[in-house]
Amino acid sequence: MEEVYYQDDFLILYYNRSTQTARAVWDGFLSSEDLRHATTQCLKLLEEEQPLYWLADNRKMKAIRKKDQEWVQAVMIPKLGASPLRKMATLVSDDIFNKMAVESIYKRGNKIIKFDHQYFKNEKIAAEWLEKDYSTNS
Repeated sequence: MEEVYYQDDFLILYYNRSTQTARAVWDGFLSSEDLRHATTQCLKLLEEEQPLYWLADNRKMKAIRKKDQEWVQAVMIPKLGASPLRKMATLVSDDIFNKMAVESIYKRGNKIIKFDHQYFKNEKIAAEWLEKDYSTNS
């Protein structure tokens, strides 16, 4: 069963212990402070719960400033790479600037990230892609 792990004005972070799946639903334009705080909550969940699967719902997230992209690249990507994650599905933002920023962050982190990462426009298809592993890894 999925439970709310953390919530603020920009992020609702869910975790499902039975499937070991985290789901981060982002919303709006985040200041540097808000982005760093919300990202830190994601990293806290990653460390505490050790999820194997992650669904990043960026559909309503807006542009990410260049300096914040650099911060995410320096702080979050190495921790993602060192995590037990096996798969991450990203629902792309309706905001083209966010979409480009996220793709750039993951492209630059490609050598660090060892899990399978795919982009999706449809939440159902993204969830089905993640769920393909649930029965074989439980």
